[in-house]
Amino acid sequence: MEKHMRVPFTRQEAATLKAGDYVWLTGTIYTARDAAHKRMYEALLKEETLPFDIRENVIYYMGPSPAREGRPIGSAGPTTASRMDKYTPSLLDLGMQGMIGKGKRTEEVRQAMIRNGAVYFAAVGGAGALLSKSILSSEVIAYDDLGTEAIRKLAVKDFPVIVVIDSQGNNLYETAIKQYCSE
Repeated sequence: MEKHMRVPFTRQEAATLKAGDYVWLTGTIYTARDAAHKRMYEALLKEETLPFDIRENVIYYMGPSPAREGRPIGSAGPTTASRMDKYTPSLLDLGMQGMIGKGKRTEEVRQAMIRNGAVYFAAVGGAGALLSKSILSSEVIAYDDLGTEAIRKLAVKDFPVIVVIDSQGNNLYETAIKQYCSE
């Protein structure tokens, strides 16, 4: 099924998404990779506030290349999601509603998604230049010293993703393999 969604979105809106849905996101998403996740996790351990309100928001696991003239951002392809898995359950428990990356997630992350009604989207790896065309603006909001791994606030329009794991824990990677093997 194809859907258009505004971001951020609520748990109730996340519940309408099913593994395998094609979704075009419009609104605000945030970027964070390994180093930024580590800092956010350390901030939580120290009972400090995060650099943005994570509730109902979506984090895109991406570190952009430098912007070309006239563009807000360079190539903006996804990075491997599993590198954030040790930090992700804590962020989901704070109300993070979605993540965008590529690759598989751990069972611990999947269970945290079910517990919190969140979703995991995949963006097409290797299509960073194409994905960047859906990004209208990019602003570093935290951890500027991390360079491309700084946290950015992105305004996106019709950013293309696929629901890989839905809020009920259905995993497209698993169901697609079963379907393929049964044909």
